[in-house]
Amino acid sequence: MDLRARISAATKQAMKDRDAPRLSTLRLIGAAIKDRDIAARGDGNETGVGDAEVLGILEKMVKQRRESARTYEEGGRLDLAGQEEAEIAVIEEFLPRRLTESEVDAAVDEAVREVGAESIRDMGRVMGVLKSRYAGQMDFGEAGPKVKARLAG
Repeated sequence: MDLRARISAATKQAMKDRDAPRLSTLRLIGAAIKDRDIAARGDGNETGVGDAEVLGILEKMVKQRRESARTYEEGGRLDLAGQEEAEIAVIEEFLPRRLTESEVDAAVDEAVREVGAESIRDMGRVMGVLKSRYAGQMDFGEAGPKVKARLAG
């Protein structure tokens, strides 16, 4: 089942269960996807966004909520921070399992070999391979320095 269908099914189930917080988060996900679909149609893509772009949307939503939760915690608003954390849990249900540190290192090594990267100038190509293959499974903000270190050394 593709990602959109899973989100749609979860939304319907949350409605049946009368789970208002979960339903609210699922509706936010749906709205973000529809917004991206509309933008894609404006660019001439009539089919809308694919699963890879949906994963990107979900990752961005998680990142935004983590930043908000951190801000709320710093401001002493633990109730709002808890609400953000609950939304993160719902969104992460649709993201693939995160790679471990050693799996990220192995993926970086494999991408460097595959691209034939020899210097820091090849970093963009290596990151492109990683992003196409491991969307939703890897934090690319952490993978970038690993690629840079691997190519510099």
